[in-house]
Amino acid sequence: MTFYQKEINRIKGICYSNKDQIQIAIGTRNYMENNFDRKLNLDLLSHIKFTSKFHLLRLFKKYYGQTPKQYLIDKRIGQSKSYLKKGMSVSETCYAVGFESPSSFSTLFKKKIGQTPTDFQIEQFSQSQSKNDF
Repeated sequence: MTFYQKEINRIKGICYSNKDQIQIAIGTRNYMENNFDRKLNLDLLSHIKFTSKFHLLRLFKKYYGQTPKQYLIDKRIGQSKSYLKKGMSVSETCYAVGFESPSSFSTLFKKKIGQTPTDFQIEQFSQSQSKNDF
């Protein structure tokens, strides 16, 4: 074991002393990563990890610095950017990443990214065209 691995393990022992708690947070995050396109809520996530929703909320925030909902929104917005770059329509993208309505998706996208999904897609298309022109 190298010096750095020993240090990482030492720091983990200090910061993440309760392995069960970290496993709950990691398991929840992994579930959200694999199922972000489905309807997820705190009740479902806590049921899957056999813990109370309030405990799950505290653990997730402690280890990831944001609530499960915030994490899920960031994941969905990130994936939607990828879909929009590939040419998927805004409505298709909205439903593909798990949002329930295009209007709420567009509002949230603009709040997080600073432009509407359509404007983002046009900008990405124009950037790819200018790269192809060279």
